[in-house]
Amino acid sequence: MRPRTTDTPAAPPAGRQLSRRQYVRFAFYKLDPTWRRLSDDEQAAQKRELSSVIQNFNRRMLLRPYSTVGTRADCELLLWQIAESPLVFQELATAILRTRMGSYLQIVYSYFSQTKRSVYEIRVGGDDGSEEEERLVIDPSEAKYVFVYPFIKTRPWYLLSKHARQGVMDEHIEVGKKFPSIRLNTTYSFGIDDYEFILAFETDEPADFLDLVQELRETESSRYTLQDTPLFTCVNLRLDEALDALGGPPIAEALAAGEARESWVEVCALADFEPGQTRSIFLEGKMVGIFNIKGEIFAINNRCSHARGPLCEGTIDSDECSVVCPWHYGKFDIKTGAAIDGVVKKPVETFQTKIENGMVWVGTKIS
Repeated sequence: MRPRTTDTPAAPPAGRQLSRRQYVRFAFYKLDPTWRRLSDDEQAAQKRELSSVIQNFNRRMLLRPYSTVGTRADCELLLWQIAESPLVFQELATAILRTRMGSYLQIVYSYFSQTKRSVYEIRVGGDDGSEEEERLVIDPSEAKYVFVYPFIKTRPWYLLSKHARQGVMDEHIEVGKKFPSIRLNTTYSFGIDDYEFILAFETDEPADFLDLVQELRETESSRYTLQDTPLFTCVNLRLDEALDALGGPPIAEALAAGEARESWVEVCALADFEPGQTRSIFLEGKMVGIFNIKGEIFAINNRCSHARGPLCEGTIDSDECSVVCPWHYGKFDIKTGAAIDGVVKKPVETFQTKIENGMVWVGTKIS
């Protein structure tokens, strides 16, 4: 199956921001202990089959695996899924059920949500100074841990005026600024799932998250919390490593310290990718933008380093080989990923490209 791609739409009018939302799903799985009684050969074969099926969907959605082995007793594997349509979530779930190992996997928690701009004025610090936070786009980092939980506020919270709620949230936000090592992803479940919000905090330091939550308990906003459990501590692993954590003989490729592995995805036929066009695909949990600049193919992270805007939908200068983000007009060098103008100072990641048998491929070295 070839990856889903998108051509560059017409640039939006000046000052107008694109409003496409993302759908998000956190699927937590528990493995039936009877699976561990199978032979080593059967366990390894089933893990490879399941891994192959899941990896096929990496081309159609942003998909990150995490392990909860050792941190939770009621689940062992998290698949964090982000896509432009909820239908692909159903396709993935069905594909997993059709595998041999899928018959031993039970979904014990499933949270469904969508991105949405916050109704509150939120300013977050960054390398560029203070920047406006965008919540339309979820772009998971490489942080070692993610802490996930559903959240419901009390009904009296919604009876407060917006001005009063903003004041309460200002205190909440100030506490969050004390912990720059933590990145928050907030998504919304009003009317589409049992909860109101799903929160996912990314960090390399679990102790920082513990201190953050403890300090937030002392804020005014804590009065209006109805539910914020269950809470999942999840470890960021490659898919084969997360499956190996479930037991059985290992299938993960052994890498020496500092060694990297190649990962490539087919994009499209070169004949269908004309100069001036762009495409976007998902590769190893990242959204990649591919640009045809006067017949040369370049690939960079599609998410602006300022506020995660979609660079493939920006304004391209083929002579300069640059792209301007459609959200806040930060400018990037398409060849190097360098930030060269506007509100951005941080570069975006670049990816390898190649042409084989008339097909465009994009790849990266994954450490």
